[in-house]
Amino acid sequence: MGGSGSIPQTSVHEFTVKDSRGRDVDLSTYKGKVLIVVNVASKCGHTELNYTQLTELYAKYKEHGLEILAFPCNQFWNQEPLSGEEVEQFACTRYQAQFPVFQKVKVNGPETAPVYRFLKASKFGLWGPKIQWNFTKFLVDRDGHVISRYGLRTYPLSFEGDVKKALGLQ
Repeated sequence: MGGSGSIPQTSVHEFTVKDSRGRDVDLSTYKGKVLIVVNVASKCGHTELNYTQLTELYAKYKEHGLEILAFPCNQFWNQEPLSGEEVEQFACTRYQAQFPVFQKVKVNGPETAPVYRFLKASKFGLWGPKIQWNFTKFLVDRDGHVISRYGLRTYPLSFEGDVKKALGLQ
C-alpha cells in the first residue's frame, strides 16, 4: 500500500466524515466514482488556480463519474480561517463550485482525520507521508484506492489525463 501497516482500512469507502454542516457522510456512497480528495484553503496564494481548475474538471467529468471532495484545512499559516459552511459558500459563490465541501480537518499531526491517515499511508509525497501544504490532491479510483498524489503546484488540469484514464475515457 506504500505506507504504514497500521492503517486497517483498504478503501476510502470505509470512512465516515462530516459535511460542512456537521452531518455524517458515509464515503461508501461514492463507490463506483473516481474521486479527487483535496485539502482546500480560501486564503492561499494558489486558491484561485486550484479552485478554478477543480471546478472546470468537475463540470467536464461529473457526468462520467468524477466527484471532488474538498476538506478545508487551517494547518498551513492559518490560510483557512472560515468554517466548513463558510468555505462551502465561498467556493460556490466565488468559483461556482458544485462539489461537496466537508468540515474542516487536520491533515498532519496526532489529530489527523482518519481518512487523511489512510490517504497519506496509501501514497507518499515527495517528502514521505506528510502533507506539505494546501491543495494536496489525491486521485482515487472507483474502488476507493489511491492512484496518485499531487502537490500544491500540480494544478488539476495538469493531471486531467490521469483523471480521464481513471474514468475509462482514454
